[in-house]
Amino acid sequence: MYFTDRGIEELVERRGEEEVSVGWLAERLREFVDLNPEFEVPVERLATWLARLDEDDD
Repeated sequence: MYFTDRGIEELVERRGEEEVSVGWLAERLREFVDLNPEFEVPVERLATWLARLDEDDD
């Protein structure tokens, strides 16, 4: 188990039944980067990865 899995597991346990919009998630990510600018690159990579999940592998 990676260290980040603990945070993911906590997220699922606390908020796993909720539904959120992509707009809500984007705002939370922006807030997080505003408070933690050192994480700008990883958050950008995550957002880009999520945005492109359904692209065809040509």
